[in-house]
Amino acid sequence: MPSQAWPPDLANALDVLREAAVEEAALLAAGSNYVYLLRLRHASAGEGYAVYKPQRGEAPLSDFPDGTLFLREVASYVVSEALGWHLVPPTISRADGLEGGVGVLQLFIEHDPSRHFFTLREGREPEMQRIALYDWLTNNADRKGGHCLLARDGRIWCIDQGLTFHVDDKLRTVIWDFQGEAVPAQLLADVSAFGDRLRSDEGLRTELLALISAAELAKFEERVETIGRVGVFPPPPPWRPYPWPMV
Repeated sequence: MPSQAWPPDLANALDVLREAAVEEAALLAAGSNYVYLLRLRHASAGEGYAVYKPQRGEAPLSDFPDGTLFLREVASYVVSEALGWHLVPPTISRADGLEGGVGVLQLFIEHDPSRHFFTLREGREPEMQRIALYDWLTNNADRKGGHCLLARDGRIWCIDQGLTFHVDDKLRTVIWDFQGEAVPAQLLADVSAFGDRLRSDEGLRTELLALISAAELAKFEERVETIGRVGVFPPPPPWRPYPWPMV
């Protein structure tokens, strides 16, 4: 664990991630894809850390197009910010100065690795409802319990959003606690406002179309409409509804 990381509320976090120089890289021994922890130095922000997933380190999958997972992570961040939910740490696509080439760079969140969804959910239902709705919206096929991080300030962050935005229904998550319950009115209002913006904001549409396909964006818009129309958290699907491992 790094002794000190940039705070997640760093005002110019995206610029820092784009501009910081790599001082050291360590391969993290977890998962099927290559993931690195980078120690970075920025001219004004000083030293901090980021997680780097190079495109060339993505393991081929039978159902997701090769080399697209890092872009889906960026798209997930864009959507989280546009919703105003700020669930995903600052995330960019970058190639400059990275030995592994183009990939996703995400601000590292200092957290307690012993805490995850299964130890955090009790008493934090509103936060978990927001995450569950976000995963339904982005069609997340891999919401493991360990993808919910408890930061030092008590805030919960969501990581590992690479298996998202597929054209087929792929929702696979450990958060089925709210199935059949009404989605809170404020969350529905947020999704509705986001849908309005998605229809009118060409800049947002262009940004997303650089990260996911036109067909995936169309299905994403359908899910926005479905959530507003149904207004109830879905039950587990008939296919395998839980990721493995679950943490």
